[in-house]
Amino acid sequence: MPLDTGRVSHLQLVADSEGEDAPMAAQHPSVDHGADIGAALRAARAFRGLTLQDVADATRIRQSYIEALEALRLDELPSRPFTIGYVKSYAKVLGLDDDAAVARFKLDAPEDSEPLRAPVGVHRERDPRLGLILALGVLVVAAIVLWNVAQRAIAKDTPPAQVAPAQATAAVAAPAAVPVDPGAAPGSVSLGAPLPAPVESTTPEPYKTPGLEDAAANGGSADAVSAAAKARAAEAAKAGADPSQAVNVGAPFRPKGAVYGAAQADASGLILQARKPGSLTVHDAAGAIYFTRWMAAGEAFRAPRNGGLIAEVSDPAVFEVYNGGVLTSRMPSATAALGKLTVVPAAPVAAPQPAKPQG
Repeated sequence: MPLDTGRVSHLQLVADSEGEDAPMAAQHPSVDHGADIGAALRAARAFRGLTLQDVADATRIRQSYIEALEALRLDELPSRPFTIGYVKSYAKVLGLDDDAAVARFKLDAPEDSEPLRAPVGVHRERDPRLGLILALGVLVVAAIVLWNVAQRAIAKDTPPAQVAPAQATAAVAAPAAVPVDPGAAPGSVSLGAPLPAPVESTTPEPYKTPGLEDAAANGGSADAVSAAAKARAAEAAKAGADPSQAVNVGAPFRPKGAVYGAAQADASGLILQARKPGSLTVHDAAGAIYFTRWMAAGEAFRAPRNGGLIAEVSDPAVFEVYNGGVLTSRMPSATAALGKLTVVPAAPVAAPQPAKPQG
């Protein structure tokens, strides 16, 4: 059955019924024709009246490869195994002995043991990540080498460790009471009594919140704290008045620190001044805080004109009460209404003048 090659209508091939050893015409070129196998294939193609395109369509080989094969330009052909396959297919299409054609090709173009060439049109590309990985590896190795060199240089410049002589070590370990022998070897030392700790390293006394002990001893209520303060005041009164606790009634008010509370124009004339540090809280009857602060010695609170305010202090003996700019008393208790503390100071009584004799 003849091969249907589509557009090639005049291609003459060997019929399926003919054997491979069918006699060829006397004028038909053989594989031994011409100077080389390329010339033999070209002569056989010309004898059959075929074009290069006809052979390319029948063998499915590029026309450029067929031209290079007929001219035996091996550098334009793919690797040797592909070229041998092209020779065998070309010889079969022309009705020639394909094995003889391959043998003639190997004779005309002996193998020179060169490595196989890649097929034409195939480009070998390297993975771009390979170069990056190699560069990172070189950087890591260089960093390790530089680090080792730097460590060796630092160790070389470091002075050797000072080692105490064995005699000095024995002398330090000896008891402090052993006197030093004048004839002892140099470097022998003895330890004296341990030095006291520096002043700044001593632990300060813990801070005690005023009224905290009374609150803890009496269940933690404010009333119990007030009662305890009153009891201490009563005991102090029985034991005898302390001259330092005497109230200099009539002494003028002198600010010795910051004055908090109402402005001068809105003040009621009542001032509470702390003799010592203590807490002062001013609130209304509903418990809303108007003022609260831990007062330092000399600081004062100027009461506003609005009534209904209540003052609570940590220690009544700490706060002095001034009315109209003069000292009138001290806080009577830990809790007192400001309205009850506001009094009009009595005018000073003039001393009686001696009567002038009439003469």
